[in-house]
Amino acid sequence: MTDIIFALSSGHGKAGVAVVRISGEYLCGLFKDIVRSPKSNDAWPMPRHAYLSDLVDSDGDVIDRAIAIYFSAPNSFTGEDVIEFHVHGSVAVIEKLFDVLGLRGARLAEPGEFARRAFNNGKMDMLEAEGLAALLDSRTEAQRRAALRTAAGTDSAVYMRWRNDMIEIAAYSAAMLDYPTEDLPVGIGGTLLARTNALCDEISMALARTDAARAVRTGFNIVLVGPVNAGKSSLFNRLIGESRAIVSDIPGTTRDVVSTEIDIDGYLVRLSDTAGLRDTNDVVEKIGIERTNAEIEKADLILRIGESGNCKDNEIFVHNKCDLGEKKGQINVSALTGKGIPELFARIRSEVRARLNNSMHDVVVNARARDNLQIAANELAKAKGQENNMDLFAEHIRAASDAIGKVLGIIGADEVMDSVFGQLCLGK
Repeated sequence: MTDIIFALSSGHGKAGVAVVRISGEYLCGLFKDIVRSPKSNDAWPMPRHAYLSDLVDSDGDVIDRAIAIYFSAPNSFTGEDVIEFHVHGSVAVIEKLFDVLGLRGARLAEPGEFARRAFNNGKMDMLEAEGLAALLDSRTEAQRRAALRTAAGTDSAVYMRWRNDMIEIAAYSAAMLDYPTEDLPVGIGGTLLARTNALCDEISMALARTDAARAVRTGFNIVLVGPVNAGKSSLFNRLIGESRAIVSDIPGTTRDVVSTEIDIDGYLVRLSDTAGLRDTNDVVEKIGIERTNAEIEKADLILRIGESGNCKDNEIFVHNKCDLGEKKGQINVSALTGKGIPELFARIRSEVRARLNNSMHDVVVNARARDNLQIAANELAKAKGQENNMDLFAEHIRAASDAIGKVLGIIGADEVMDSVFGQLCLGK
């Protein structure tokens, strides 16, 4: 029998309403002990019925007047019996209710323990649990939509289809070894190879869009780089609308990376000012330049200030101080007067949209899923080279399906589960 667990599912601190969630087996008795019985003759408690009643301790003293809801297994978030108490958001009320629950044998839940029980009881898979964690952490509209897609099981359905297809292909491959050709569907070998090619293409496309999915989930990185005294810090301050970076005429003023986050059309964008690039013997400035190069490596978009040359796909050349003279082939701006800033911001918005808009219609691939998807893609590629050896062909397909199973948590190690569910807060 599992422990009875409880937690505050709403935010901590003073509030109008606080939600305390309890999960375990056979909680009907606990509900009746704490919730004062209504005067009606109806069966009590009715599952999924909201009761406005007094909550009492073992002496019959009132803890609070609250809404109490009983969810009977398996029709609950965790798949067990669940109780929710919607009490007044007072620290004293919550602490008293926790004390009463503790005296009745319940214990405080660990982070993510409710979701882990839901996973164990088949109420969600690993992807949906990760989507729930991402949804709770979401700060922008794009993050909310992507996380909700995963939490609602939309992505899981795609992964499950892939896995079921692989299991079926592997089964037919094995059958080709055990049954005569005349007992099998006509052209079965070509059909299996075509289905394998289609799966490989789908998964490869998902992997190709992992950078966009990552940028939606964790932020689109824009880095301002260029030589010293190019006006990077002034432009950075102008773009974010406040003075965050130190500005001076002294070369090498910026020694470290200064970053801030902004919301562009619902996407989280991380804008970073960096140390000016030049040859220097200053030890601290060298460290700053090393950090600049590290930011360039992980940048989704680079604003090259005061530079010229061949423009790469993820670069925009910007000439600052255009009030002193403009340059052809670049976006001319003035951090001092604001000239050209709307045009630069429109270009940034266009680049963000172009790179991220399509990601909202694709499978959301996080780092854990990406690694397993890469394994699946590699195994499918190996299978395609073994169409004349159906034994090896089937083995590679089975390995690919196992990798997809690990994404869903159908096949997985406990340490992976600990990491996933540990992201969630108390009460989830």
